[in-house]
Amino acid sequence: MTLGSALRSSSSGLHAERMRLDVVSANIANANSVSTPGKEAYRRKIVVLEPTDEGPRIERIVDDPSDLRAVTEPDNPLADAEGKVYYSNVNPVLEMVNMMSATRAYEANVAAFNSTKGMMMAALNIGKV
Repeated sequence: MTLGSALRSSSSGLHAERMRLDVVSANIANANSVSTPGKEAYRRKIVVLEPTDEGPRIERIVDDPSDLRAVTEPDNPLADAEGKVYYSNVNPVLEMVNMMSATRAYEANVAAFNSTKGMMMAALNIGKV
């Protein structure tokens, strides 16, 4: 692995973790969305990463197929015939765990990038008087 490829790998990791953080933010922002007639509630998004020789790559972003959260609220005008209201399938605790994981991975990529940059700077100083 060359220093250039190490920088590209760290940069790719930074991009991937940034996308994970953006998706977690969107999931948390839409955690309390409700199904309305003709429109389903927000479904949690998941970032699928693919490992490559130059670091992780975002393969795609998919909807979480798990069931929407059904809450019995017969007085709610959005309730169905059984008195249930369907909320988003976002679990805020899970999203916080994903956010912490993405943040740690982002920080690790920043540290790796800065270490590589330091090695390149040290290499430039070899032979200087």
